Amino acid sequence: MTSHISSHAGDTETLLRLAAAGNSCAMGELLQRSRRPLKKLFRLWMHPRLAARVDPSDAVQETLLLTAKRLPVYLRDRPLPFHLWLRQLGWEQLLQLHRRHLFARKRSVRREHSPGPLLPDESARILSNRLVHSESSPHGKLVRKELAQQVRRALRRLGQRDREILVLKHLEERSTKEISILLAISEAAVKVRHFRAVRRIRELLEDDADSDDGSLPRS
Repeated sequence: MTSHISSHAGDTETLLRLAAAGNSCAMGELLQRSRRPLKKLFRLWMHPRLAARVDPSDAVQETLLLTAKRLPVYLRDRPLPFHLWLRQLGWEQLLQLHRRHLFARKRSVRREHSPGPLLPDESARILSNRLVHSESSPHGKLVRKELAQQVRRALRRLGQRDREILVLKHLEERSTKEISILLAISEAAVKVRHFRAVRRIRELLEDDADSDDGSLPRS
């Protein structure tokens, strides 16, 4: 049976069918394949303050254990594509880790509605580069660390749904269809919200740049 599974190593759908039929080797292969996308998600979102308290490898392993626990139920219903379901589990773990280790001592009514994990500097810089043309805007004159901080501040001033769309689109590089599935909204709504969110975050970044240096021109 092992050789049969290896012959379908590139076919996740085949592995899902075999795992649903009770094939433990197929289930093990699915879990092994899940490690890489989970590592990518945690690397993208795990703030250094959290990584100092929680080993990212341990966080991935904990998520894999949760995946194994919930996989039989998923295989019965298959409510959404496997890679999106896995992403939801990873995101759930990220939220719990941030709340447990970074927000535990500052919990309040407002904190309970936290906008989510703190965006690491490197991820914020990547997002800013994809949203703003630094050569043709005042942002090119800002220190990179300051720009990353401004991106995080601007994201927190957006609505939660618009913020999620920007990160899913530009950092996780999800398609419009994938985003619509993850957020349970229509593809048309994703497109409209993405357009408005990009425009709004550029306005917020420009406002921050002008407040730092009144001589900077508005684009």
